[in-house]
Amino acid sequence: MKLPALILGGAFKKQGLLNSNIERHSRPNHKDLNEKYFRPSKLPALNKRNLSYSIGEKDSIQIELPKQFMLTPRDTIINYFSILREAAHLSDNIAGGCGTVGMATLPYPVVYNFLTIEYQKRVNYKNFFNSFRNIGHINLVKLKRVRNEKGKWEYFAEIETIEGSLKGLTYFAYYYSFITIIRENDVYKIDDLHFYGEDFLCAPYHGWSHDAEAVVDIKYGNWCKLVSRRYPTVQNGYVKNVFFKGTDGNDYLFIFFELTNGTDIEIAQYRRGLDGGWIEIKIDPEKCLEPVQ
Repeated sequence: MKLPALILGGAFKKQGLLNSNIERHSRPNHKDLNEKYFRPSKLPALNKRNLSYSIGEKDSIQIELPKQFMLTPRDTIINYFSILREAAHLSDNIAGGCGTVGMATLPYPVVYNFLTIEYQKRVNYKNFFNSFRNIGHINLVKLKRVRNEKGKWEYFAEIETIEGSLKGLTYFAYYYSFITIIRENDVYKIDDLHFYGEDFLCAPYHGWSHDAEAVVDIKYGNWCKLVSRRYPTVQNGYVKNVFFKGTDGNDYLFIFFELTNGTDIEIAQYRRGLDGGWIEIKIDPEKCLEPVQ
């Protein structure tokens, strides 16, 4: 079985946008595309903890980490990226910086020990190390839990990297990620990582699937005939809550996260229950387009 490409220690996936080739004139009509799409993140970095740890023997990847690094799922992720912040894996051809950058490659065997035993079986250290090639700095700019079920905690994260290039200059790149945490030997460890690269030129020129309100109106309204009335979006930071009244009489809440490149990605769907609480659901809008048998 061919393993997926790796980046930053996790599986690299292409961001799926159903209508990425839609004509330019169909994009959302934003007043200021420069601010909406072309500006980098203004958020402060979350991975600013200064952690003390022992490197151990040279070339050893078996490092005993302090338990306090992994006491909660959130601590595990922030501490993992705090150690990675000063890591750099730049090559002679893909250059960046003016000499040694940060702590160079020393942090990689340390953070490898944040991974569960099963994850290390799936991704050996050599592949893990090479997945950071040409990356010289990492900032964690967004982190939020998206679900907790059956002993697994799934988090959304967004990171900002500084990467080297063949031109001898460095550039910023952004990735969003879904991170799975499980409890192993009284601490919380990373059991899965998936990264999606962010494009800064797709959304401002093409399509509607980058816009939360348009997604609800078109996918769940036009396709699924479910939206009777959409209410004003409630946005708190990068979290967008889109409420609507369904044609079936139920109230719905769809949650989106706004990425640094301006794209809204759907995170969760809820329908209000009889007791007034929100029940998580899963509607696949593509099935609404399938012909009736």
